[in-house]
Amino acid sequence: MRLPDFIRAHTGQIISEWENFAGTLSPAADSMTLLALRDHIEPILAFIANDIESSQTGSEQTKKSRGGGPESDEDSAAETHGALRLADGFNMDQMVSEYRALRACVIKLWSARHLEMNSKDVLDLIRFNESIDQVLTESVSHYMKKLNHSKDMFLGILGHDIRNPLGAILSSAELMLNRGTLDQRQTTLASQIIESTLRISGIVSNVLDLTRVRFGSGLPIIRAPMDFGFVARQMIDEMRATYPKREFITEISGDTEGEWDKVRIGQVLSNLLGNAVQYSFNGTPIKVTVKSGAEDITLSVHNQGLPIPADRVERIFDSLTRGAPENAHEQSGTTNLGLGLYITKEIVTAHGGTIDVISSEMGGTTFSARFPQS
Repeated sequence: MRLPDFIRAHTGQIISEWENFAGTLSPAADSMTLLALRDHIEPILAFIANDIESSQTGSEQTKKSRGGGPESDEDSAAETHGALRLADGFNMDQMVSEYRALRACVIKLWSARHLEMNSKDVLDLIRFNESIDQVLTESVSHYMKKLNHSKDMFLGILGHDIRNPLGAILSSAELMLNRGTLDQRQTTLASQIIESTLRISGIVSNVLDLTRVRFGSGLPIIRAPMDFGFVARQMIDEMRATYPKREFITEISGDTEGEWDKVRIGQVLSNLLGNAVQYSFNGTPIKVTVKSGAEDITLSVHNQGLPIPADRVERIFDSLTRGAPENAHEQSGTTNLGLGLYITKEIVTAHGGTIDVISSEMGGTTFSARFPQS
């Protein structure tokens, strides 16, 4: 029996094997019905059987081997399967493993009943593998298309539907303060609203940046002439206004002009300074150094506080990783998601630079970032 005829004759057994394997793909498959697990496997098998029998030129075979296939305005069964597996919570590896299991299942069943192979059988097997690769490519491509669409929707919600209400809250609270008609208690509450809104806005910005990085689009960097030392002084002045009881020491030397993204450099300074304030001992100074070298600028932020544990130093720039001991966070009551240093590293890397940290009980903690001047 030729392979396409075998597939048609044993569709029920192949589908049963498909369902059994799909049911093992936790956690997405744990609560799915057999119908949902089966999904579009029947029309996919019908396509494979028909494709094996169809005529094919050498150029068409080459095109298919490179991921190309016939174009259509309507989604194929494999494309629909990719979209539904994403909606059901399957990850990419799980969906790909379904096709690997399907390939193995069909070849195993056919080989058990087809002990001797002639040239036509070999050709059928080649065409079968080409068909499997085609439906797999279609599923993966559509899966990623839907995933990217979900990413864009997520970014849109963060960038518009959340930031706009935050802006309205911030403007209203600032207007209340500026009118000067509030008593002391109301003034305190309005100030707290402003501070909390700015903190939420910062978290939204960090999550937006994290999403861009994780989905591969990277952080947008717009280079323009700027003075690194001037921006550093601006950010330190803002920190002094926010933390009037803390001492900030500034040391700027050399030619600090170059081409960087001013907004992103401000973000790096804000993250490093905020981190230094949060994890330093009260009454100890925070020192910021901007030094020009032969071809780069070195930014260093130093503070005295509990040292970063040795086992966390290597992971300090990973997302959702914090540097100080857990009890230090509990005592400070921080709600920091641990994204600041991750975003900081991505910004430095996007500028072609490097960042590292040294931390000890005696020497304190110093973050040093190097930015090429050209």
